[in-house]
Amino acid sequence: MKKDNTKVIYWLLTGCILIFIMVIVGGITRLTHSGLSISNYKLIAGTIPPMNEVEWQEAFELYKQYPEYQKLNTHFDLEDFKDIYFWEWLHRVIGRFIGLVFFIPFLYFLITKQLSKPTIKKSIILLCLGGFQGFLGWYMVKSGLVDNPDVSHYRLAAHLTTAFITFAYTFWVALDLIFPNKNDINKKMRNLIWLGLTILLLQIVYGAFVAGLDAGFIHNHWPMMSEGKFMHETVYIEQNPVYKNFIEGKSGVQFVHRTLAYVVVFIILMIWYRGKQLILTTPQLYGINALLIMVFVQFLLGILTIIYAVPVWLGVTHQVGAFLLLTAMTFTLHRFSK
Repeated sequence: MKKDNTKVIYWLLTGCILIFIMVIVGGITRLTHSGLSISNYKLIAGTIPPMNEVEWQEAFELYKQYPEYQKLNTHFDLEDFKDIYFWEWLHRVIGRFIGLVFFIPFLYFLITKQLSKPTIKKSIILLCLGGFQGFLGWYMVKSGLVDNPDVSHYRLAAHLTTAFITFAYTFWVALDLIFPNKNDINKKMRNLIWLGLTILLLQIVYGAFVAGLDAGFIHNHWPMMSEGKFMHETVYIEQNPVYKNFIEGKSGVQFVHRTLAYVVVFIILMIWYRGKQLILTTPQLYGINALLIMVFVQFLLGILTIIYAVPVWLGVTHQVGAFLLLTAMTFTLHRFSK
């Protein structure tokens, strides 16, 4: 049987689509403040939600024992609880489903010898990334169940960024199989795209910081943070010492996220411009054009998200934009690296 066949490619691309859905649902979960609604972690039994009023009441009583209810949501009734429970439950169920979709076909392809040795090694890395992502999800939720009824923005950033990296690596492995023939490598162009990818990942981390600190609900102006001020004075006075403003202060984190957006646009313009000076294959041309389109779409979504103070639908759309921009960056880097 042929190794690394079309079935394997479809399997990997299916994983990419599921991770994409997972990130969307995760964004909704965060923006609706649903992430702490399920206080206990049951890997198998937790797949089935409460099925009757008695079970719902038990779940609600458990929720009442934790800080989010006691400090923020004492006004909640059972129907309010059901609303937030749904998104967190769906997020966890999709995570479990992704694990099965990666693991069971991997075993099948392994037993039937449909994977080459390089693909086996890459698939094992994917499984490890998936397992680590699940651990980070539990670790993140745990931080909001002690005293402060909110998850650590550091843990949220780790959880979200790992999801993006897992997607990018899955997509990369699929691209290795879709494009088995290597291109001539333009090292300068490849290194520039690597720089763009690095800055984009840093921007994704800061996007998670903004979400985790609810920093999008302040300074809802553009291009200035407030009228007449590119940098609001609160950027550097919220935290002490000063550097903490840029990793823990709401104003400082938002300022970095805003500023990095300009850097991402600039780097991608450079990638596009330099790419146009080269003789490109059709996939390479598609890649740099997709980057150019997506970076401006994402930039516009970021502006609208901040101006309208992060409505759920716009916040989720902005996160989807980041995902699609990372997809374009990964594809372009692959086409200039292989």
